[in-house]
This record gives sequence, structure tokens and C-alpha cells, in this order.
Amino acid sequence: MDIKQNQRAIAQPPQRRSPLLALQHRDFRLYWSGAFVSQVGSQMRLIAVSVQMWDLTHDTAAVGLLGLVKLLPLLALSLFGGMIADTLDRRRLLMLTQTLMALTSVVLALATQFGWVSPMLIYVVSALGAAALAFDNPARSALIPNLVPRAHLPNALSLNIIVWQIATVIGPMIGGQFLQFHSTGLVIIYSIDAVSFAAVVLALVFMRTRLPKAEVSNISVRSALDGFRFLRKAPIIMSTMTLDFFATFFGAATTLIPAFAEQVLHIPRDVQVLQIWGYFSVSAWGLLYAAPAVGAVVAGVIMSWLGNVRHQGMIVIVSVIAYGLSTVVFGASSLFWLAVMGLVGTGAADTVSMVMRQTIRQLSTPDELRGRMTSVNMLFYMGGPQLGEFEAGVAAKAFGIGPSIVLGGLGVLAATVVIGYIIPALRAYDRAEH
Repeated sequence: MDIKQNQRAIAQPPQRRSPLLALQHRDFRLYWSGAFVSQVGSQMRLIAVSVQMWDLTHDTAAVGLLGLVKLLPLLALSLFGGMIADTLDRRRLLMLTQTLMALTSVVLALATQFGWVSPMLIYVVSALGAAALAFDNPARSALIPNLVPRAHLPNALSLNIIVWQIATVIGPMIGGQFLQFHSTGLVIIYSIDAVSFAAVVLALVFMRTRLPKAEVSNISVRSALDGFRFLRKAPIIMSTMTLDFFATFFGAATTLIPAFAEQVLHIPRDVQVLQIWGYFSVSAWGLLYAAPAVGAVVAGVIMSWLGNVRHQGMIVIVSVIAYGLSTVVFGASSLFWLAVMGLVGTGAADTVSMVMRQTIRQLSTPDELRGRMTSVNMLFYMGGPQLGEFEAGVAAKAFGIGPSIVLGGLGVLAATVVIGYIIPALRAYDRAEH
């Protein structure tokens, strides 16, 4: 660029960043679209499993045990899954994991249809699904930075979270309509989820992006632990992971929604609370499940519009505090719409924190370590909520449903204040990325 061109470039006002910037890349559009369809099905299945377990047991501890059952395979396999994602073709690995997860939904559909479903079968199938997820998540996370330029990565991450959260609005609302048909509705939900995985598989088939050649040639324990070794050199990533773990551990309240709706709000599952355009009604239970995602979508759209924001560390701390306060509001409410607003707040706050944490991690991690770093991160961001589900179920049995949720929200606040105080680097983190 010569001097005159440079002067003209400086004189021109900066162009406003499009909130859909990353969608100009074809392969990211394919992945983004396929992920949306798949997530709608997965979110429908998520509520179906919790409700079915509640129907079979009417025991909050049994429902909470689902979290522990899903956590154990993640702990055992996540590091290995990250190494595999950095060693093998990530696209082919995703095709395999998506197919395996579809088969678990087929099993649940058949078991429910023919009447041989049981709590033990649900625990086993959930554990198998979590085992597949231990390989699926690192491959997904490591794939996205290969589909967009580095400068567009924060926008791509925001859009990825938005599509996930939109799915968590639509999925529960649709699934909530089928819940009133009891076992027949559950069969339909599981069947839809099984078919939805094909959307991601087809997107992967039609991608043209040449993925970078894997830099890890050997599969070993030492290679699997490289993520932890890198983490020692990146304390800012460690602090965000720790904060995320405690926040999701204490704030895992959504697993108690069936019990909360039935025993605190006293709302049967077939009650309709909204009419959309006069054709589609929304059940109270479906809206409770969708409420966090409604807040998350709004926050995600705002974050994608803003693009690269500054003072990321302080934003993480403030957003987690807002998450804890919203959890307290939800747990303390006896009014339906107040409970909904509390859940909306948890989703909005969690999304802001998630975008900031993912941006910090992705920008600070070399491509050859992305899969293994995602695996390490999974131990925190998935271990926290899964273990938190078990804690929430046991606490609800001991202290009551509402009080246990309030105590969890207060635990989030306490953990955030402590971590923010003892790690000043997190409060001061401010990285400008262009």
C-alpha cells in the first residue's frame, strides 16, 4: 500500500462489524446449519430423559444421578478424546461420534415403545452417549478455528453459541408439546433426535476445507497430557476454567425443573401458557426448559454484534456473578413468570461468560493442541454441571427443592468473589485482537 492509499484508508470511517461475519465462509455455514438441526433434537432428548427419569422414580436424587453417570465416562475418556481429535481427521471422527450418539437415541426410542425402559437402562445409555461426547466435543471445538480466519473467530464462536442457544429454545418448546402424550411423546422425541444427527454428518460430507495435517503422530499417555502441560504455561486459561467449574457445579438448577414445576410451582405438564400466532401453544414445562436459552440468544446476538470487546477478564467475573444472582431468583420464586425470568437471566449471563472464556482459550491455544485443550476444558465445563446435577438432586432431597437452588446460587457468588480476589490477573485481563 502506497502513502496516498494509506492516507485514504485512514480517512475512511471504520466499517461496522456485521454480526453474521463468519457466515460468509461456506464450510462454516454448512457446519453451523447442521449443528442447529442436531442441537434441536438433542435438546428435545435432554428434557425427555430428565422427565422420563422423574416419571419412573419421582426421586430428585435419582434424577440428579444422571449427571454423575454422564460425568464418569467424560473423566475417563476426555483426555484420550482430545488426543484423538489432534491425531486423526477431525471430520471423520465427528461422523463416527454423531452416528454413535444417534444409535443411543434409537435404543431409548425402542425401549420406551416396547415397555422395557428402566432407570438402569437410561443410566447405561446416558453413559454411552457421554462416552461418545468425550470424543465429539474436542473434535467440534478444534474444527471451528479451521473453518474461519483468525480475525473472524470471536464472531464464529458467538454465532456457534447463538445457534446452540436458539436450539435450546426451540427444542424444549417442541419437546414440551410431546410430553403431554407421555410414552408415545417420548418415543417421538427420541426418534426425532436420532434423525437429527444426519444434518451434521451431511454437512461434514460436503465440506471442502483442507484441514491442517495432524502434528501428533503417536497415541500415548504423554501425548494426552500435553494439554495439562500447556495449561501450566497459561494461568489465565486455568483461572477461567476453575471459575466455570464452580459456577456450573453450584448453579446446576435446570436438572430439577420437573420436580420444581410439579412440587413448587404446582403446574401439571400439560398446562399451556403461551399461544404463538394462534397456532402453536407452549407448555409451562417446555417454557421453563427454554427460558435459559431465550436469555442466551439475546445475549449471544448482542455479543456477536459487538465483536471483539475489551476487558474480557472483568466481563467474565461480572457475568458469573449475574449468573449466581439469577439462580437465587429462580430458586426463591413461587410465581411461574418470576421463575422464568430468573432462568432467562442465568442463560444470558452464562452466554456472555462462555463467549469470553472460549475466545480467551481459542486465541491462546496453538492449533495442534486445540483438541487436547478442549478435553482439559471439558473436565471443567462439563464436569462442573454433571457433578452439579448430582449435587443438586442430593441437596434437594436433604433441604428441599427451592432452598437447595438458592444455596447453589449463593455458592456461585462466593466462589466467584474468592477466585476474582485471589487471581488478580483474571480481573486485569484485557487483550485486543484484530
